[in-house]
Parts: sequence; C-alpha cells; structure tokens
Amino acid sequence: MKIGYFLSSEEYTPAELLAQARGAEEAGFEALWISDHYHPWVDAQGQSPFVWSTIGALSQVCRLPVTTAVTCPTMRIHPAVIAQAAATSAVLHEGRFVLGVGTGEALNEHILGDAWPQTDVRLEMLEEAVEVIRELWRGEFVNHHGRHYTVEHARIYTRPGTPPPIYVSGFGPKSIELAARIGDGYVSTMPDADMVRRFRESGGGDKPCQAGFKAAYADTVDEGARIAYERWPNAGVPGELSQVLPSPRHFEQAAQLVRPEQVRDAFVCGRDADAHLEMIDRYAKAGYDEVYVANTGPHWQGLFDLYRREVLPRLR
Repeated sequence: MKIGYFLSSEEYTPAELLAQARGAEEAGFEALWISDHYHPWVDAQGQSPFVWSTIGALSQVCRLPVTTAVTCPTMRIHPAVIAQAAATSAVLHEGRFVLGVGTGEALNEHILGDAWPQTDVRLEMLEEAVEVIRELWRGEFVNHHGRHYTVEHARIYTRPGTPPPIYVSGFGPKSIELAARIGDGYVSTMPDADMVRRFRESGGGDKPCQAGFKAAYADTVDEGARIAYERWPNAGVPGELSQVLPSPRHFEQAAQLVRPEQVRDAFVCGRDADAHLEMIDRYAKAGYDEVYVANTGPHWQGLFDLYRREVLPRLR
C-alpha cells in the first residue's frame, strides 16, 4: 500500500502547504493529495488558496506525485479551463499528476449564482465534463455542444506526452458506478470494503483506489481531540448536508449539533503510532491501494517525525 500525505487547502496558507509538501517528502511519504475549495468548511479552518497556483508551486519544491482530492469541474470552473489547468500541472510535475474529480459541494460551487442541481444532474454534468476534458487533451481543436457544456474552437497547446489519469470520487451507489465506468481510478474517504467492491465489480477492475483520513497530532489524545473539534466540527455533520449547505456559517450552525466525541471518533488523535497503523490497516483491509493522512492543527511536523520514525518503517 502506498502511503501519502493530504494537503488541506482549507486550513493552511500556501506557504504552509509547500512546507508540508517538503516535510512529507523528507519523512518518506510517497505521494500527495490536495483539496480544492473556494471556502473552508468553517471559519476556524481559516484558509482556502487557489489550488492550481499551489499545485504549480508544489512542482518546484518536491517530486512527489500529486492528486487533486478532489476538483469539481462542473460549475465554478468550466471543464475546458480545468482541462488546461490539469494539462499544465501534468507538464510541471513531469507526469506525476492525477486529476481527481467529483460532483462537489454547494459550499464551493454555488458562488456564481447557479442553482445547485440534484444528485442525478450533478452526476450527468460530471460525466460530460470528463468527456470534454479528455477530448481537449487529444490536442485537436474541439467543438462540443452538449447538454451542459459548450466549447467552441478550443485547443490546448501545452500538454504532457501522456494525458494524466482521471480518478473519480464516489460515495453512493450511482456515483461509485459512474467512477467505475468513466474513471481511471477511484477516490474515497471511508474505509468501507463494500464501496471498493462495488467499484471493482461495476467495471473498475484493478484500477487504483485511493482514500484518506484525518489526524490531529498532539502530545495527548485529549489535546488532539480538542484541536480536531475546534478546527473540523463539520466532520460530524451527517448525510447529504455536506453537499447542500452553501456557506461556512451554515456548517457552523449544523456543527452545533455535533458532539466532541463524534469528531474524536473520526480522527486519529494524539501521537500513538499504533493508532495510526490501526487506521491504515482498516483501509488496507477495505481494499484500497493508497491511503493519505491529513494533519489538522499546528503540529504537522510532529506527525511527520512520527511517521518517519515509527509508522512508515513498520509498514515497510
């Protein structure tokens, strides 16, 4: 299993994300995830830099493969623009770039005043967006007049020798089946063997499956849990609310119903290597090929030291 580090754009400045990328590479992590948000989930997270600028800068500070986890190429940014951004990123990273995509959340995608579509429409838009992106990556002039997108006389000139893979996120049956049908790989955040099984049996076969989890490194479990609840109370917001709430203040309102122990249970808190190994093992047993750990709070260097000394050597 490949072990990577998850760069949280919602919580750290661009400079901190670059420092974390360097630290992750030095610690022995094998790859990077990076989130793409216009807003943080709640104001306590406090950041949200433009991911494509950060991805370009990452190419200059480390050589780890990078996957967007995930970009929504349907509303806030037109798929023709995502196609160009991803092609440039693949060139800068010399082929070590994966475009991870998903249907997104209203939190980020509603900002231009578009109505937030129903789930089936969002999946339909994502499928057409991926079609547009791949068509543009062929390097010819594209004229596309689809149900959701129009592209006229567009050609991408700066392209990698091989188009980057497109991995698709999915949680419900319909989205997982779409990921299996159109994706080069699968992205999730849950150690759920049924999800992986559905992806593979729906046409995903042996394509790569990635997933991620969150940690809060601290001297004690209680301190880590406090940091996690302060920064990520939205981790306990249930069901479809994460897809439909439109702003950080709405997530803060919903999070008032979240108990600290709900967030604590969703994170690996403290500095116990065994707890991290146990969480990684849950994802391994679910069938994932790659797992990415994100740190929340100020002690990310402590997490890197823990993984370098105790976690990664025991895995290998």
